[in-house]
Amino acid sequence: MTIKAVLFDLDDTLLWDDRSVSEAFRNTCQLAADETGLDVEALEASVRKEARAIYEKYETFTFTQMIGINPFEALWGNFRKGEHEMFRKLEQLAPTYRDNAWTAGLAALGVDNPALGRKLAEYFPAQRRSLPYVYDETFSVLDELRKDYKLLLLTNGSPDLQQEKLDGMPTLIPYFDAIVISGDFGEGKPSPRLFSHAMERIGITADEGVMVGDKLTTDILGANGVGMTSIWINRHDAKLSGDIVPKHEIRSLTELPDLIKQLNQ
Repeated sequence: MTIKAVLFDLDDTLLWDDRSVSEAFRNTCQLAADETGLDVEALEASVRKEARAIYEKYETFTFTQMIGINPFEALWGNFRKGEHEMFRKLEQLAPTYRDNAWTAGLAALGVDNPALGRKLAEYFPAQRRSLPYVYDETFSVLDELRKDYKLLLLTNGSPDLQQEKLDGMPTLIPYFDAIVISGDFGEGKPSPRLFSHAMERIGITADEGVMVGDKLTTDILGANGVGMTSIWINRHDAKLSGDIVPKHEIRSLTELPDLIKQLNQ
């Protein structure tokens, strides 16, 4: 086996999306706490719970699951791009969804204040956009890998939202020979058709690539399904509990170059 290309997931593999979302929540909930006296952590938990419940009731939910758009991305995404009709419905739903999620989160803690809910619904997207983070090792590892391998970014999500994340870290974009966003293709990981499309973009077969990602149900399952070597980046020491088993497991991207060299021996 000769590895010619490395396929990367984006969120929480190269970009530290979880940190961006957590800090945006904390800052927004602190704004609410200053006005109401609510506990910041309690409000965040409440809003997250209410947002999920509202999100799952929309007719767009099955589509968002398939493309890979979670409830908290819908708290700041605009969904203005993408050809599928469901993106137009998401675009229409998003402003009301944001208002309702924050207002319901407040109400669940005894604060009936729709005006404050609207204020928070506008504040959170601005906070999220102001807080792009990348893992410390991301650029050094990409610098090393691009000398010897083609690099492809394979990310689930809305076309404009994922592009906005990349635009927030513009120095990341030139590393990739191709960028494939599920919302543009019409199916999300773990779809074998999406993986086949990605491989066609850079001219490789499954045994010539590795997929690196943090999510077992999308990145690892998808790679396994097409016969590609899967590499699970498990930064939080999570335990395997199901039947999705990665071919390899790493704790940091810094382990990746040596692992690929070993695979090529």
